[in-house]
Amino acid sequence: MSYMNAIPSPVSSVFESLEPAQRDILLQARALIFEVAREDEHIGEIEETLRWGEPAYITCKKKTGSTIRLAIEKQRGQPAIFFNCKTTLVEEMRARFGAELSYSKNRAILLPRLDDPVETALKFAIGAALTYHLRS
Repeated sequence: MSYMNAIPSPVSSVFESLEPAQRDILLQARALIFEVAREDEHIGEIEETLRWGEPAYITCKKKTGSTIRLAIEKQRGQPAIFFNCKTTLVEEMRARFGAELSYSKNRAILLPRLDDPVETALKFAIGAALTYHLRS
């Protein structure tokens, strides 16, 4: 529940159940979430928990951000960062980054890999999610 503490046991169990390549990508995304939180004073501490059986991340400060989940997108079987589908986050990312990122409907950014251009875009998307209510 802080800046990149050890993974809570229930969350760790979910990561351990994934294929190694998928787990590695989602753990890299997890590290980005905590990195973005550390770099933005508006975000503050992150709570790491399970929502719908998936690792989920939300600010401890009320009415700051929208929950982010890390999971495997079922149709394509790819690791993904999921956002609340009632937000405009994926639409915003499509408008800003276009084909630089891959998307699943209005719910997720797919993570086939995490290289420099994708990582930069993801950090922006994570920051936008974790400050969503401050901006809306």
